[in-house]
Amino acid sequence: MFGSGFDRAELAALFAGHRGELYRYAARWTGDPDLAEDVVQEAFVRLAERPPADRSHVRAWLFRVATTVAIDQQRASRRRLELVRRGADRLPMADPPPDPAVEAERSETRYRVRAALAGLEERDRTVLLMREQGFSHREIAAAVDTTEKSVGTMIARALEKLAGRLDLDGRVDR
Repeated sequence: MFGSGFDRAELAALFAGHRGELYRYAARWTGDPDLAEDVVQEAFVRLAERPPADRSHVRAWLFRVATTVAIDQQRASRRRLELVRRGADRLPMADPPPDPAVEAERSETRYRVRAALAGLEERDRTVLLMREQGFSHREIAAAVDTTEKSVGTMIARALEKLAGRLDLDGRVDR
């Protein structure tokens, strides 16, 4: 039993009997088929949750509720539009869509860097990636089993090898 009114079978019968005409009414009233679906759904939700006291006029009650919901939706929409119109300069703006050529170039660069890193020896790759993640020289030394003093030199050499693989210094080391 829903609320103090209809059981599932009764609600299903009411839905089957009135949904189509209620939708057509709401679609004409709102001028928006999607909004009309929302209006009809809300009318039947209210019927299930708070049915009318007089069950003999359920059809009229549904249309009254649908009208009320449509009016409320229309008012809310007008308020939102007015807020947008008045505060357009304060609205957050989305980033423009990325330029496909720029995205393709970035993708190619990421691929080249990944390939270059994969071509490095494990130890060189580890020190570079740990450095990039903000690890201290002490933490890097512990991870690669070396002294803290040698980490700076290891990073510098690994960067040279990476630059060579990426052909950043004019030479190709493959």
